[in-house]
Amino acid sequence: MKTAIYPGSFDPVTLGHINIIKRAAAAFDRVIVCVMVNSKKDGGIFTPDERIALMRKSIQVENVEFDINYGLVADYAKRKGARVLVKGLRAVSDYEQEVQMAMVNSKLNPDLDTVFFPSSEKYTYLSSSVAKELARYDADLEEFLPREILEDVKKKMKKRSDECDDCQH
Repeated sequence: MKTAIYPGSFDPVTLGHINIIKRAAAAFDRVIVCVMVNSKKDGGIFTPDERIALMRKSIQVENVEFDINYGLVADYAKRKGARVLVKGLRAVSDYEQEVQMAMVNSKLNPDLDTVFFPSSEKYTYLSSSVAKELARYDADLEEFLPREILEDVKKKMKKRSDECDDCQH
């Protein structure tokens, strides 16, 4: 059985992420979508468990499962018996960073290969950061996020906005 891991922050999951997940699910027997807790980033808007819940609402593909990892993805892949990482590429700038990470992961786990899925054209501009920024201004998110989670994101952003308003008084 060919297992692939699609690591990312998924804060929140976007339509671009879902496009990559579905394509990976068609290419591999098993896909583990893994929320990576990044030591360089702040806690994010959603907790890792909330991100998993949002993905479960948005993605019902039989051979896709979800998990959280707090360590190195190369070590995680070893533990899960996966030999492939899936990464989506939006632009040339993504390519440079992702190739560098692929080489590092290969050094840490020589059995691990990285497979790149180019973003579908309609999602090349899309990122979780863009979606969060738009949500801050109550913009229409239907072309960015799965409809199943639109209300969750709006509520979370409103709650954060209200909390920030309280902080300033």
